[in-house]
Amino acid sequence: MASMKKTAIRIGFEALYFSGVHHLARPVMGGVGAILTLHHVRPRRRSAFQPNRMIEVAPRYLDAVVRQIRKWRIDIISLDEMVERLRARDFKRRFVCFTLDDAYADNAQWAWPIFRKYEAPFALFVPTSFPDRRGELWWLAIEEIIANNPQIVLLMNGREQRLDCRTLHQKRELYAELYSWLRARDSEDEIRTVVRDLAARYHVSIPEICGRECMTWDQIGEIAQDPLATIGAHTVNHPILAKLPPAKVMSELKMSRATIESALGVTPVHFAYPFGRADDAAQREFRIARDLGFKSALTTRPGVLFPDHVNHLWSLPRISLNGEFQQLRYLKVLLSGAPTGLWNGFRRVDAA
Repeated sequence: MASMKKTAIRIGFEALYFSGVHHLARPVMGGVGAILTLHHVRPRRRSAFQPNRMIEVAPRYLDAVVRQIRKWRIDIISLDEMVERLRARDFKRRFVCFTLDDAYADNAQWAWPIFRKYEAPFALFVPTSFPDRRGELWWLAIEEIIANNPQIVLLMNGREQRLDCRTLHQKRELYAELYSWLRARDSEDEIRTVVRDLAARYHVSIPEICGRECMTWDQIGEIAQDPLATIGAHTVNHPILAKLPPAKVMSELKMSRATIESALGVTPVHFAYPFGRADDAAQREFRIARDLGFKSALTTRPGVLFPDHVNHLWSLPRISLNGEFQQLRYLKVLLSGAPTGLWNGFRRVDAA
């Protein structure tokens, strides 16, 4: 199922590019700029089982993306300047903002040098439990559990189930099924309880994953001193905010900002919602981010920016640089606004 979806997306990109539709769409659907999302930036790994590969890109590709955007004479600007341009209605030149979510260790090793090479501003969004080494990256934990076992036993929908994952196909299908099932749980606590139990049963260390994958405060502090860098808040525990009560959402945002301020001496004024799809963060979360005084808050809803987004600064869309589609022609299609316009039913603003 997942491979069929990827194939369909690839065919769609190719059709939009080679038909020239993206050229025709850009004046109408391309907006005034875009915010690009990155997670992992690192050389491609050899493992055949990589269910999270869509959230990682190769350094060579990121380098090519930044170089190409410069070549297209699109401005690369900070989030502060993005807000200023929207408020001043300064749209003489199109712009792009780069954002890095989750403060993965490879960002310091591979992404940061590329942004310095091109003197390109970027934002790093930090879930504070990650550098504190208390983070639960449960999506990576279940990847490791499935990768290391031929079968897992799980209490699922009230029944104990034995789930085979001997072959590569079975592992991919099981990951997709288990990830979707976990995302559908009623509460964040339920997700984490299930994953903790699985990790204990199959001898996977969740703290070890956090320590291996995420930056330290010293690394983040070094990046924070770079004038090109903006440090943004990304909650404490990287939860699905829609699954939390209002007081807990408020606490996640306030505590993440306070912790970053204490650790780095800088106060984050921009926020990114973890798991920022429409069913993960909506009007309640947007209001809380606004009321707490953040200048902007970024979702993962797909889209480019239009002038009307000045009225929706706490529900801004982003475009993910997907590791499955590392082609510059796909970047050109994405920045045209054609695919996101189609996905959004030609609505310029999706802030519901």
